[in-house]
Amino acid sequence: MRLFECGTLVPGCEWHSRAQDDAELVRRAVEHLRLTHGEDMIRETMVDNIKARIRDEDANEAAA
Repeated sequence: MRLFECGTLVPGCEWHSRAQDDAELVRRAVEHLRLTHGEDMIRETMVDNIKARIRDEDANEAAA
């Protein structure tokens, strides 16, 4: 399972999502950024930043 935590991109945001593949997480994250953070235009650099912050959920649990 893959994990994206918005707080790694937008400090203070507690939203997160899990999915089997990165493409679905990117889709969810973009939707979240539009609806919650008011981002009207999602540039390719933002998508790259989202992708860079997606992690294996198991790796996060091992670090805790």
